[in-house]
Amino acid sequence: MMKAHLRTAAAIALLGPMTGAQMLAAQDTDTPPAASEATRTAQADMAARLPADGTRDGAFATRGFLATRADPVILNAAGKPVWNLAAYAFVQGPAPDTVNPSLWRHMTHLKHHGLYQVTPNVWQVRGFDLANMTIIRGQTGWIVIDPLTSVETAKAAMELVNATLGARPVSAVIYSHSHADHFGGVRGVIDAGEAASGRVSVIAPESFMEEATSENVMAGGAMLRRAAYQFAIGMEPGPQGQMGSGIGMAVSAGTLSLIAPNATIAATGDTRVVDGVPLTFQIVSGSEAPAEFNVFIAPERTFLAAEIATCTLHNILTPRGAKVRDARAWAHYLDEAATRYAPQSETVISSHCWPIFGREAGTAWLTAQRDNYRWLHDQTVRRMNRGETMHEIAESLEASIPPELAAEWSTHGYYGTVSHNVKAIYQFYLGWYDAVPANLHAHPPVERARRLIAALGGPERTRALAENAMAAGDYRWASDLLQSLVFAAPDNAAAKAMLAASYRQQGYQAESAIWRNQFLAAANDLAQGRPQMNAAQSTDLIAALATQELLGSAATRFAPERFAGRRVTVAIELTDRKEQAMIEAYGPVMIGRVGALSPAPDVTIRGPRALLLGLMFLKQPVSAMQGAGLQVEGDEAALQALIDALDPLPQGFDIVMP
Repeated sequence: MMKAHLRTAAAIALLGPMTGAQMLAAQDTDTPPAASEATRTAQADMAARLPADGTRDGAFATRGFLATRADPVILNAAGKPVWNLAAYAFVQGPAPDTVNPSLWRHMTHLKHHGLYQVTPNVWQVRGFDLANMTIIRGQTGWIVIDPLTSVETAKAAMELVNATLGARPVSAVIYSHSHADHFGGVRGVIDAGEAASGRVSVIAPESFMEEATSENVMAGGAMLRRAAYQFAIGMEPGPQGQMGSGIGMAVSAGTLSLIAPNATIAATGDTRVVDGVPLTFQIVSGSEAPAEFNVFIAPERTFLAAEIATCTLHNILTPRGAKVRDARAWAHYLDEAATRYAPQSETVISSHCWPIFGREAGTAWLTAQRDNYRWLHDQTVRRMNRGETMHEIAESLEASIPPELAAEWSTHGYYGTVSHNVKAIYQFYLGWYDAVPANLHAHPPVERARRLIAALGGPERTRALAENAMAAGDYRWASDLLQSLVFAAPDNAAAKAMLAASYRQQGYQAESAIWRNQFLAAANDLAQGRPQMNAAQSTDLIAALATQELLGSAATRFAPERFAGRRVTVAIELTDRKEQAMIEAYGPVMIGRVGALSPAPDVTIRGPRALLLGLMFLKQPVSAMQGAGLQVEGDEAALQALIDALDPLPQGFDIVMP
């Protein structure tokens, strides 16, 4: 969760998270269009197919409420808003035509915010960020699980806890997994010195630091741009705007931080007594996150399912981009949770959404989600093995969701979807290629679009076909035609406007909050142009990145065509870390190695790592870095040539425009 997630918008990258405060909104200047007749019909059809509402989710989402902030707006140190607790107060009453009725219902429960009591000694702060913060009463202080995304929201959450329950110190922090919405606010809860001294235990799954800092480094620029679509960053919430993220409201726009753990968990069944409270851990790494565990709070008979079970179908592969996840392992971990921990638990909680109260209800909830991932995996592989392509399987399974799964609200696709997850499972086993040779070496999008538009009879004929599709409510086909037309003729204003309209109607109809976000973000880009990215950095994440990862990331920006056939060896001595490294750049590649120096380098640089970052990532001139204290011995011109051959840090790119 850059869901990140953050997952993401909370995506962790060298650039840091891209937040609403760092990206210009791309809103239409005019009021967005209303729902079309076809969309109103689709919404009514969806409403008729939904399971009986019941009262469980509504009751569970508000049960145990104690208090919330009097001022709903949380500010940063500069006085700028980073979070608004009341942003979704408009979600009440019947669903408007511009919002899928299932998603609207979902947000009526997800919008609640404040401090909630779960058991006599367990509480959750919900609605203060994308994720939940879980609080356990220890013998001497608070045990905090998942301290949100931002320092500012985490601090506000702890202020609410102490004001409501009585002030106590934080005795332990637990990161359930390696996505930023579950650790980024840690400096709002403790300071680094408390962890370094051991006064506060900071517990995480094995490999947490490696995964928290490196999962998105190499593809950070692309992930950040795509995360802007996934979370509709900069778009105002509203019936014609952003409607949450499926697992929470949105991503806070505050300060991302990280404090390294001083204890790790490697095995399922490992039990630690944390501030007097016995906690048993279930390792679920490789499912929703590459490093993740669940927590059984034995004295409270409460099981924290972290993020492998929430109020929605999750993503096997996030639209922002990530390494594809293992749906089979995910189902296995849920089976283990349902059979090993749920029978001992009176309450099942997660790091998103609301709790499930009652042993029978909790077991059934975990079982339904297990069955959902298992069904997705097995039926995708079954059809895959009889020759169906990912698109064929996705269409088939979307239309044949078993009634017993469709009847459980938490298996609905408010975040992940059947369509996207089927394609991810197919990719996990077979990759992108469907074995049809025509797709083996197809033309790239713009060239294909030009040929397609010509074959269809030209721009006017294509637009007429798209108009017919729009009139029939076939927005999928209309957007297919129009996206090709825009790629072939990017100055065609009428095509861009019609494509935006087709995307907007699909967004209105989407049950998935993040599908809605992507359609509406695309519509805004077409209407207003691409918003500008601000390449902000998280100091803690940069500091935590291994130097080898930094050198590897820099190599992905090496442009050999600008290096003019040179061959340069650079020796690096990082004085603050007592590390030695070297770079070899020649021909088409740049190679970085940590742990050795070249015996005969062309140039040697010596200084703290911050100066290396300034040189290689901010592309500051060698002379400027020397002025800041970097020592340079040897061929300065060769070093400058290498820096000049590196692309600047990514500043965003077009998606729906060529």
